[in-house]
Amino acid sequence: MIRYLLLCLLLVSVTACSTEPKSSSESMFSSSEAPSESVEMSPPEPESSSQDEDLLALLNPEGMTVESRIQPPAGFVRADATPSSFAHYTRSLPLKPDQSPVLLYDGSEKGDQSAHIAVLSLDVGDRDLQQCADAVMRITAEYLFANERYDEIGFHLTNGFYFPYSQWRSGKRLVVEGNTTTLVQKAEEDSSYETFRKYLNMVFAYAGTLSLAEESTPVTDISYIKTGDFFIKGGSPGHAVIVLDTAVNEDTGEIAFLLAQSYMPAQDIHILRNPLHIDDPWYYTHELTFPLKTPQYIFDNGSLKTLGY
Repeated sequence: MIRYLLLCLLLVSVTACSTEPKSSSESMFSSSEAPSESVEMSPPEPESSSQDEDLLALLNPEGMTVESRIQPPAGFVRADATPSSFAHYTRSLPLKPDQSPVLLYDGSEKGDQSAHIAVLSLDVGDRDLQQCADAVMRITAEYLFANERYDEIGFHLTNGFYFPYSQWRSGKRLVVEGNTTTLVQKAEEDSSYETFRKYLNMVFAYAGTLSLAEESTPVTDISYIKTGDFFIKGGSPGHAVIVLDTAVNEDTGEIAFLLAQSYMPAQDIHILRNPLHIDDPWYYTHELTFPLKTPQYIFDNGSLKTLGY
């Protein structure tokens, strides 16, 4: 029994995202993060013919965006979204071909391929940086960048320092002395996407679930869940999954939503299955209870938050 308990504790400690600095040079950030529970979903059972039909009704293998690949459930329509909205942006995100595996930052395949229904076609980078909360920050920042809302891009680092993209874009770079962080002019102004991605890598290295949880606002009524909200547990390990799309029941007003995540090691952002029904990736507010089980993590009540976009 003792061996079994020790094994369970070991599994929990290595299967969720850490918000500790991602390199030895980042050790100046303090951390009061505590472990949280994670869950690995077993590989799905072979699908019956009826499950195959249900899944095919929701998935268009030829679709190459979120909206064209994953159809709303029967009786639901996608929530209204203006062309400049977060929801319109995420629905237009490109996907890798159907049944693509989730790849790690080094190009190898993730060990567990059972958790996802689709993989976003966004670069991971070649370093172990884009992990859990980073997926939320990545999609949010990409949306703002695509809509030229540059001054709104910015995140708090784990030590509380606010790091705006506008300063990085103007040529200022992070300088750290002990636990003191400042921005110092070191480069020419550069508004290229390449420089924007370098900014994101710095965010990924110095921010995490703890800082993102602290700078976001709780969503107290699940019936108001919207695209861009996220479930998060700040800690080491911690985790976060983002609401990538929503649909509304035309008769009842109930909301269905899709969840996406990255994980550790750094990997492709991918759209999650729903462990309650392997033939349907949508999550439904009527069946939502806490603790909320996603394929690879369990979230407690109060974990739904938003950055307001």
